[in-house]
Amino acid sequence: MPPPCCTETPAPGLVHDPVEPVTQYASADLIGPIAYDGHDPAHDPAWQSTGAPSQNIYGRWCRHMCGMACLRMALLHRDGCAPGLFELLAGARHFGAYVRQDDGTVKGLIYRPFVEFVEDTYRLPATVHPELDLGGLAALLDEGYMVMASVSKEIRRPEHDPERRGGHLVLAIGHTEGQVVFRNPSGHTPQALAPVMSLDRFGDFFAGRGVSLDLRRTVRPPAARTSAVRPVASQSIT
Repeated sequence: MPPPCCTETPAPGLVHDPVEPVTQYASADLIGPIAYDGHDPAHDPAWQSTGAPSQNIYGRWCRHMCGMACLRMALLHRDGCAPGLFELLAGARHFGAYVRQDDGTVKGLIYRPFVEFVEDTYRLPATVHPELDLGGLAALLDEGYMVMASVSKEIRRPEHDPERRGGHLVLAIGHTEGQVVFRNPSGHTPQALAPVMSLDRFGDFFAGRGVSLDLRRTVRPPAARTSAVRPVASQSIT
């Protein structure tokens, strides 16, 4: 069945624009203070807008929600509506795409359970790319896919060289004239939320892995699925 909030699923074209940015935090104007000034993300007056059951739970999980923000953007673009961040998180956790470990830390987003989640729940075809070079990323975008790409969180400040690649997810929505168009759930300015960056500079932040989403098709997942392959994880940090 299609998502319950929609009566019909429109078929998107190959150009995924406009895609409205979705932030992983309730208040976009607090992202800069959270990222660079030590502001406690739990102290967000708009926390309830995310569907979090409590302020404490919001504060615990919002740093790990970049993948859910990417998914919400894709569903909004495809369907015109989408569940809230914490409803998406609950579904992803049910499939094992996030694991809260004994020490209280969170492992996730774990790609293969995430793919099972989006295919089974939203009939959204998705593919894990554990090894993806820049040419492969550009080819996927040129073919009309969106790509949840693992990058450094410092991609929001491209004038700074990153200390590491990966650890954060952005939604790449297009590739034109050697540039990548993407949406960053932790962008701290309007420009950082919806940037355009040269493919080469994007590569300085890109970890060479991600998940492609095919918004042009819907699939009925098999009744049962098993995986002998260990999931590929992207530990989201902001």
